Amino acid sequence: MPHMNPVIVSGAGPGGLTAALCLAAAGVPVLVCEREDTLPVDLRAGSYHPPTLEMLAPFGVTERMHDEGVIVPRWQIRDRDEGVLVDFDMALLKDETPYPYRLHLEQHKLTPLLLDACRRYENFDIAFGTAVSGLTQDEDGVTVGVNAPDGHRSLRGSFVIGADGHHSAVRNALGIEFEGFTWPEAFLVLSTPHDFEADGFTRAAYVADPDEWLVMFKLPTMWRLAFPVDPDALADSYMADDKVEARLQRVSVCADAYEVIHRNTYRVHQRVAASYVRGRAALAGDAAHVNNPLGGMGLNGAVHDAVNLAGRVVAILRGEAGMEALGLYERQRRPVQIEYVQRLSIRNKRLVEERDPEVRQRHRDELRAIGDDPEKARAYLLDSSMISMVREAAKVV
Repeated sequence: MPHMNPVIVSGAGPGGLTAALCLAAAGVPVLVCEREDTLPVDLRAGSYHPPTLEMLAPFGVTERMHDEGVIVPRWQIRDRDEGVLVDFDMALLKDETPYPYRLHLEQHKLTPLLLDACRRYENFDIAFGTAVSGLTQDEDGVTVGVNAPDGHRSLRGSFVIGADGHHSAVRNALGIEFEGFTWPEAFLVLSTPHDFEADGFTRAAYVADPDEWLVMFKLPTMWRLAFPVDPDALADSYMADDKVEARLQRVSVCADAYEVIHRNTYRVHQRVAASYVRGRAALAGDAAHVNNPLGGMGLNGAVHDAVNLAGRVVAILRGEAGMEALGLYERQRRPVQIEYVQRLSIRNKRLVEERDPEVRQRHRDELRAIGDDPEKARAYLLDSSMISMVREAAKVV
């Protein structure tokens, strides 16, 4: 590939580093600008669906994820009072994917694997402590302003990819609206080494309860559980040791006190950028869309965005496609985010928090019927594992 200015990627999260890896592997010079001094640590995401594992496999990343991660062959939807409503066997997807399961691995353990893979290429570079502060663009490229350790300076690039989170500096510089809403409650996340699998829970489980629903999943060294809390309440009302202990005892009675190794709260949003592309600038991951974590689709969607977008940029730089290829990226990725990810993640949350007794019973009956019918269960898994949405996006031309 002839000499060219690098593609500048803002953000060294999973989306940004995946885009950088795809670009570098294709021979495109790429520079990642990360505002933090080291790789960011996010203690929320950590569940990977089959399409994500497929996309990262050609780079050797999926194999390394398996070395460190936890395979999840089954997962449950439960009711707090009635117990297991449906126990999904991911083996129903064995003819659809080489990875008929979920894989759990903390996001902050994935990003070093991606960075290691990127560093195999001489045309890759990363600048830590370097935050994008603005950008301008013309027909030939982009000029990105950054605040770096040595002061403010300008970088010249062929394209810029904003993969810099829900407060995206790139999206803000482009003036793109982040449309949607914020859920009224916050999420309380607790991490404990207690083995809930020994208590009958699968390694991923969603527990419906109108008063206190929860989501739980097993990571390599701990279990992580998320509960709803009132963001306006005093922190002691849900963060204090006795309050945390009572919550966990309601999940599963334990003779000894639970060991809690991490606790935090965060607000949850459902938002999609009004546009993913503007000129030579494009958004991916949380910069383009955020959703509640029920279903584990946010992190996976970031990887899917990155692979798609990087492929379009490579085609343009090689002269195999015109700038309209970025429009195809938006047409493939933005509608699928709205029609699948937003819809399914909102559905999942409303299912576990439903208060109306009649509606709750209808949900229970529907889920049991799905679990009793292998074809219905398989269709449900194709959606929940993101296989359907990736296939539907690929049909868009």
